[in-house]
Amino acid sequence: MPSALRRHIGQLLIAGFDGHQISPELRSLAKEFGLGGVILFARNIAEPEQVAEVAFDAARLMPEMPAWVSVDQEGGRVARLKAPFTEWPPMATLGRSGDVKLAERFARALAAELKAVGITLDYAPVLDIHTNSKNPVIGDRALAEKAEDVARLGAAIVRALQGAGIAACGKHFPGHGDTSTDSHLELPLVEHPPDRLRRVEFLPFKAAIEAGVATIMTAHVLVPSLDEKRPASLSRKIVFDLLRDELHYEGVILSDDLEMKAIAAGYAVPEAAVMAIEAGCDGVLICSGDHATHAAALEAIVHAVEQERLPFGRVEDALKRQRRAKERFLALPAAAAKPAHGRALRERLGRDEHRAIAEEMARFL
Repeated sequence: MPSALRRHIGQLLIAGFDGHQISPELRSLAKEFGLGGVILFARNIAEPEQVAEVAFDAARLMPEMPAWVSVDQEGGRVARLKAPFTEWPPMATLGRSGDVKLAERFARALAAELKAVGITLDYAPVLDIHTNSKNPVIGDRALAEKAEDVARLGAAIVRALQGAGIAACGKHFPGHGDTSTDSHLELPLVEHPPDRLRRVEFLPFKAAIEAGVATIMTAHVLVPSLDEKRPASLSRKIVFDLLRDELHYEGVILSDDLEMKAIAAGYAVPEAAVMAIEAGCDGVLICSGDHATHAAALEAIVHAVEQERLPFGRVEDALKRQRRAKERFLALPAAAAKPAHGRALRERLGRDEHRAIAEEMARFL
């Protein structure tokens, strides 16, 4: 095993943390293993200046390979950044409008505000299709009820976000729209046959891939017609054979949070981390601030390589994909420019033209 592996394995982790600044434990983790990125939640956000400072600090935990500073900023009920940031309506409003130009204007405005505070990766757009009115977790987060509409609008959002310098993430492959349970609480079941999945659920992902989407997030769902035993995030048949091989996706594949009960009820987090990388994921999300769990997951990956259970070539491929995406979206080495403060920052958030876009979307609530 290459001796440098231990110093780089952390590139496969996007970690949550507690509080309004980077914790000493996370700094220590980054120093020992490296770090792929951080994810911000409401618990990490006080005011725009503080977000900008923590993003600046987080990105530079590894100067030779900046960390992603990521967030779930979709709009509607999944939005970590509140006023004075623009507060966006749910994405279903774009589907009802059917207006690709409006979707593009929304995405450019969203990107401008994320960039203002140093966020570099947004877990959006949702590419799930709202085909099940009883779905408790997707609902109005989905762009539309028809695959073609989600594909068209989703690809437009990807192009506009990324054209403005924010890495996008299409989620949740192979599709979380037609489920009736919440993967935060239990493992949902998708009972469609492969031909239906290829014809409907995969369509928005294909469009996003054609649009050059930087990352795709896997779903914690069980799809027996594709893999009877393993949830999609841990399934090589789904992650590698379908997304990588059949759909020819060359970007970064990320798991959803491995601490969600859909996974954690059946697998210890460190074991799930190994299985996700083994399946073809290039990074895993572990979203709590439990740094002992982060370290245990990274140790488990190192041990799996040492024991030749996890081929080093698979890890090397994941690291290369991460680097390629970061070279595309992040300054390497990390730029020295300090974040904006005060008026210079605030005037970039909640701008009149951004609020006007939100109001135009809200007409379709």
